[in-house]
Amino acid sequence: MTPRPLLHLEGAAVPLASLFAYHSNHGSWLTFALLFLVPDVSMLGYAVNTRVGAIAYNAVHSYVAPLILAVSAFGTNHAELVSLSLIWIAHIGFDRMLGYGLKYPTRFKDTHLNPDRHVAQILIPATVEPGARNSPLR
Repeated sequence: MTPRPLLHLEGAAVPLASLFAYHSNHGSWLTFALLFLVPDVSMLGYAVNTRVGAIAYNAVHSYVAPLILAVSAFGTNHAELVSLSLIWIAHIGFDRMLGYGLKYPTRFKDTHLNPDRHVAQILIPATVEPGARNSPLR
């Protein structure tokens, strides 16, 4: 079994947990609906080039920033910021559930969840003359 289905399930668990926490925090569902796709504005970086696009996308689609926001919001007792962080986390999890991962600077669909990146490659040495400097027979 490949880990891909597990990664999708893991991604699905994040927005579900975020929705539960958002509901428990008494967040506005209108605000949730209006802000849920805002992190995707970071894709505008791809209008510059793939490197800038990947950096912008990854900065916004990593769990690091919304978790820092959530911890600081809990520490300062700002319920609105907790709600914003939960929307942000739910968005990232939803993207992961759909198979959109963090981007490599090669092309938009080249992500850390891309199965082609995880195919084991067996390297077969090229034919080398016995006694040659890099020969496996040496």
